[in-house]
Amino acid sequence: MISRRDFFRGAGAVAVSAAAVSKVGAASLPEAMSMNNANTQVPPPPPNGRPFNPVVTLNGWSLPWRMNSGVKEFHLVAEPVVRELAPGMKANLWGYNGQSPGPTIEVVEGDRVRIFVTNKLPEHTSVHWHGQRLPNGMDGVTGLTQPGIAPGKTFVYEFVAKRPGTFMYHPHADEMAQMAMGMMGFWVTHPKDPSLHAVDRDFVFLLNAYDVEPGSYTPKINTMLDFNLWTFNSRVFPGIDSMPVRQGDKVRIRVGNLTMTNHPIHLHGHEFFVTGTDGGWTPPASRWPEVTTDVAVGQMRAVEFVATDLGDWAFHCHKSHHTMNAMGHSVPTMIGVDHRGVAEKINKIVPDYMVMGDKGGSMGGMEMPIPENTLPMMMGEGPFGGVEMGGMFTVLKVRKEQKRGDYTDPGWYKHPAGTVAYEWTGALPEPSRSTSAGGQSMPVMNKPNVELTVRKPSGHGGH
Repeated sequence: MISRRDFFRGAGAVAVSAAAVSKVGAASLPEAMSMNNANTQVPPPPPNGRPFNPVVTLNGWSLPWRMNSGVKEFHLVAEPVVRELAPGMKANLWGYNGQSPGPTIEVVEGDRVRIFVTNKLPEHTSVHWHGQRLPNGMDGVTGLTQPGIAPGKTFVYEFVAKRPGTFMYHPHADEMAQMAMGMMGFWVTHPKDPSLHAVDRDFVFLLNAYDVEPGSYTPKINTMLDFNLWTFNSRVFPGIDSMPVRQGDKVRIRVGNLTMTNHPIHLHGHEFFVTGTDGGWTPPASRWPEVTTDVAVGQMRAVEFVATDLGDWAFHCHKSHHTMNAMGHSVPTMIGVDHRGVAEKINKIVPDYMVMGDKGGSMGGMEMPIPENTLPMMMGEGPFGGVEMGGMFTVLKVRKEQKRGDYTDPGWYKHPAGTVAYEWTGALPEPSRSTSAGGQSMPVMNKPNVELTVRKPSGHGGH
């Protein structure tokens, strides 16, 4: 067996073959489908089993299954993967079936489900079915409810999907390493009645975070909070696909959080209701409109709204550092610092030195050398220039002409004349200020002088 220490000393990911699975056993396994494409894969209608309205996994896919004597059988393979975070950067991660996060598993309330899990990692693992009601021995906690799945071994989990809702799956084995390396996935249990909680578009994705040093490929797994890449489904903007919808569509977005901090997820141009958590659907009488909902660690939130307004609407985490890439905490604030005469001297010592940050943090349009396999902090071009975003950011694109079931990106929104903010070139009125109290907006109160006599208390050591 290869230790985790030896694995990280190696040059890359080491896959341990599943040689321990016999030929007879392998022949009885469902096919282990794999995906190496980071584009959003729109699932076809369910080919067998009870019908449901499939979800769309942003920059991901749904795992196919086979029916075996009335049981839905899936095959997950835990393995090292290479994930493109955005064009220009790849990371050595751990995941399932070729990707991180792993594929979304979709079933119907009441389905009997059997999941084969083959371990191609260099250490033991398990799978915990986050939020599911199931027999205790199927809960996937290594050492507590099962032995770990050793490298090369295949375990079987079997239970009934008892309640509809949105769940996650992830290891409960060496979590600090395995979840920090990207091992997680989404699970959706659809209601028996397809018309219940029905929407026109249903998007799902997981929030995850990595600390990848500039120029490197493998995350630092001991990082607790100081991550530098904040992702939707292990993708950062502009590598995150947009969410195209038809005007008038009822839209659901399901967000699961397996990072180390909370994320206030914010939608522009529309208000929504929180209709679901990983504990179930929220009662209609308890809902109120929001434009931002906080998703805490280990939680899931489903939000719903009607896409009423045409346009390209931002959708992002409202923590400003979470919409940037390769952030560091050691960069000094240089606002107001006069660089004149300094840059020339520094360039004699550091030829690539650039003046930056003296008027703010914006680096739109600046070009500077960065290490191989490293993304700039802000990137992505929009119709009016640099978007100056990264990380947890994408765009909800509402169009009249978007066909039902069509998830192709429609391009940038064409604004009707007179509906875009513009520069004012006329005269500006003089600002109006109060003339009292020295021009202060609030007058200063004139108080009489008051003489105070203070007596020092005795005892207590002179405190």
